[in-house]
Amino acid sequence: MTVDILTPDKHLFNGEASYVGLPGIGGSLGILSNHAPLVTTLASGEITVRTDKEELSFNVKGGTVEVLKNHVTILAQ
Repeated sequence: MTVDILTPDKHLFNGEASYVGLPGIGGSLGILSNHAPLVTTLASGEITVRTDKEELSFNVKGGTVEVLKNHVTILAQ
């Protein structure tokens, strides 16, 4: 799946990933390929992105996420 993580200042990540872990407002979320469509709010915490080669972490203060057609778009603060 394709993942985009954007902040008001910069583009933190753009690429393919096998897993995305998110701090959802109601608890942790795990997104895998072919996940059902989803739009939700993020809480303060850590986003984890697993690619074929590495695992990346990004700290966020909140934001929103949209999952649609194997594309994850995260608008983070």
